[in-house]
Amino acid sequence: MGKPLDIAIIVVYLAAMLAFGFWGKSRTKDSADFLVAGRRLGPTLYTGTMAAVVLGGASTVGGVGLGYEYGISGMWLVVAIAVGLLSLSLLFAGRIQRLKVYTVAQMLRLRYGIDATAASGIVMMAYTLMLSVTSTIAYATVFNVLFGTDRTVSVIIGGAIVMLYSSIGGMWSITLTDMVQFILKTVGIFFLLLPFTWNRAGGLDGIRERAGDTVFDLGAIGLPTIITFFVVYSFGMLIGQDIWQRVFTARSPGVAKWGGTTAALYCVLYGVAGAAIGMAASTFLPDVEVSDDVYAQIAESILPVGISGIVLAAAVAAMMSTASGALIATATVAKTDVKPLLLRVFGRSAERDDAERDLHSDRRYVVVLGIAVIVIAALLNDVVAALTIAYDILVGGLLVAILGGFVWKRATGTGALWSMGVGTVVTLGTMAIVGDVLANEPIYYGLGASLVVYVIASLLTPRTSPEVLQVWDDRLAGKDEDKVSSA
Repeated sequence: MGKPLDIAIIVVYLAAMLAFGFWGKSRTKDSADFLVAGRRLGPTLYTGTMAAVVLGGASTVGGVGLGYEYGISGMWLVVAIAVGLLSLSLLFAGRIQRLKVYTVAQMLRLRYGIDATAASGIVMMAYTLMLSVTSTIAYATVFNVLFGTDRTVSVIIGGAIVMLYSSIGGMWSITLTDMVQFILKTVGIFFLLLPFTWNRAGGLDGIRERAGDTVFDLGAIGLPTIITFFVVYSFGMLIGQDIWQRVFTARSPGVAKWGGTTAALYCVLYGVAGAAIGMAASTFLPDVEVSDDVYAQIAESILPVGISGIVLAAAVAAMMSTASGALIATATVAKTDVKPLLLRVFGRSAERDDAERDLHSDRRYVVVLGIAVIVIAALLNDVVAALTIAYDILVGGLLVAILGGFVWKRATGTGALWSMGVGTVVTLGTMAIVGDVLANEPIYYGLGASLVVYVIASLLTPRTSPEVLQVWDDRLAGKDEDKVSSA
């Protein structure tokens, strides 16, 4: 069991999340409010919620652990996330926001004019579901230590709270809780962990004296690892439903562009701070076997009671913000893309109109999938492998078709379909051949094959019809904004 004051702080934090969930409910009047916060977030809320969703357990606990192992070079994982978010914000966010869709698959249908791209929703749903599962398992480990509960009970406690506040008010509740989590993470990392660890390590001179100059080597983690971080995480930021759904919440293209840019710059500082904390900790915590335990060990060993509770709450906040964002993304894709696809496969009507988009239905999807996340999190052991497979298929299978739709007018629906199919098959096939799902090769081969097939198939097939491209261009230009794609 943890210290009573620390436990009390975490309990208050969890109760506050539920309270903000009910507060968000008061702002949720229809399905657009529930799924994308009515598309009316201003710069402050948008920046905070975007930073909260992209900076999860891997960036916070994992970032400190990487700093412990590799010094300042441990920042590259979070920097890769920041570069992806910056690229998304400056190059694509304004256009994505103007499309007025709910999912990535809807964007593909709008651009290519074929329903078959809805199959991308299955890949996207698998990715967001596993993202929520891994985040749930991550914060459950904190509960294990604090509350003295076993793994399953910890998963149920945390998963139930995330599921409840997400289902009560949807994206409005998640936005409000994300702002609290953003503030908590900022205080925990920049104003508590960083100064306490650096003071304990003796500052810059103390770290150099005890750890040597190698901890200041930006390339210590290895160039292949750095490149892989950028391929997986930067590209993942560009096309993930959980990230796009936040872009959809912006009230204008300008908010999406500049709010996201601000969040990206914050991420860079966050990554440097996390690596610096881990680097400092390596001078006074020399025997930590699992680097992901460093964060909690700092809180336990050098922070005063109460302060350590806030820092642990910051870690939980990082993981819960990712879990809730991924959960509502999973529910949105399941309802908007996967359900109609399955209905068509079984020969039933796949019409989706606004009447179907009622709040009760949206909440049911979140509740059912929230329960699924809890069950999977309680049963699954190798979460890193599961998330890696989901990320690799997402990037290897979907990246080219999604980004290509924005930058290459000659691209066709057939090219997109072949690109997604071949990219996914090659990614999975390379995993099987290499025999290691954590290897770097699958995503490189998948991306390469996807790009080649995309170009060749597009050039060999008739151009996308002018009518489809006209609708696409009008939507990108901000025309016809009152209509949301339901094709």
